[in-house]
Amino acid sequence: MKKRILIGVIALALVFCLFTAGCPGSTQGSPELEIVENEEITADESAAGFVAKIIIGWNLGNTLDAHPNGETSWGNPRTTKAMITAIKNAGFNTIRIPVSWYQAAPKPNYTISAAWMNRVKEIVGYAMDNNLYIILNTHHDENIFKFMDKDMTESKKAYQKIWEQIAGTFKNYNYNLIFEGLNEPRTVGSSREWQGGTTEEHNNLNAMHQLFVDTVRASGGNNVKRILMVSTYAASVEQTAMNALKIPNDPSNTVNKFIVSIHSYSPYNFALNENSTVKTWSKSNSSDTSPITDWLNRAHTKFVANGYPVIGGEFGALNKDNEAVRAEWAEFYVKYAKSKNIKCIWWDDGGNFKLFNRNDLSFYYPSIHQALLRGAK
Repeated sequence: MKKRILIGVIALALVFCLFTAGCPGSTQGSPELEIVENEEITADESAAGFVAKIIIGWNLGNTLDAHPNGETSWGNPRTTKAMITAIKNAGFNTIRIPVSWYQAAPKPNYTISAAWMNRVKEIVGYAMDNNLYIILNTHHDENIFKFMDKDMTESKKAYQKIWEQIAGTFKNYNYNLIFEGLNEPRTVGSSREWQGGTTEEHNNLNAMHQLFVDTVRASGGNNVKRILMVSTYAASVEQTAMNALKIPNDPSNTVNKFIVSIHSYSPYNFALNENSTVKTWSKSNSSDTSPITDWLNRAHTKFVANGYPVIGGEFGALNKDNEAVRAEWAEFYVKYAKSKNIKCIWWDDGGNFKLFNRNDLSFYYPSIHQALLRGAK
């Protein structure tokens, strides 16, 4: 009898382990999922080759980008290696680590504090230890990185100083780490902030992209051949913003090392507008699908077809007590993007777009998690 009881306890423990992220190597809600280890990116890998290796990505949102008071100030717990391991074991092979720098790099010299840089290194190290593909950026730094003519002297100074330090710190990290120069570069509060920007801003943004590339390349080490990401104005899907992006010059590399970053929470009223009551969506309704397919088609025509791969660096849909509908939406979004050779990274802020519970390493919405994996296959 005792033996049968013991066997029963072990069996229950194994079932619990399989359906939670609490056991090493487990995959939440997907015990059949096989974790495929990432191939290490080589010095000669093209940007397109890198993007092709991405399956599905996850943003460590509202964490290192929380400002001005740092990592836990927007309600998320301190990041642990166990969290990043659980994300990897759940089928995500790419992580985007947004970081705000201005609060740790005061004027006039913009010297990043050692404590802040060390914490960023620690979290990047968690991702490296898990053999993830990693995107490290500058995020929510709009008060020092600006795009109007009157601001450009100081803006370029700040931008170069910040990227000299980031690039210098990570220059010997392997090529699984890539840099994203700017998150959603724009003039906050301007009339064209989310409508594609102005010619003045486009010209200055393109100059900042070139400064980013030149600064990273000049830092040496693996940064000479590291893959880099540049974004449209405000990471916008608008045709105006796409047309205005000038891919930087990179004379040191014989293959393209640039990825274009674009963000889209679409359809707007379903996915992003907190004031909208729209909570339904159907893949059989063209008015529901076209806000997704239209921007992906534009991005493919403008960039992918011309040799410049695209990553949807942020996407997601607000929780409106509609998990099943959001799961249908997520699978369609990721699957259609993949058909255009565009890969996606879920924006997980721990709040309205939350997906992964960082406290108990489970998923708030298992059906959305599974939908993302199905769409990415």
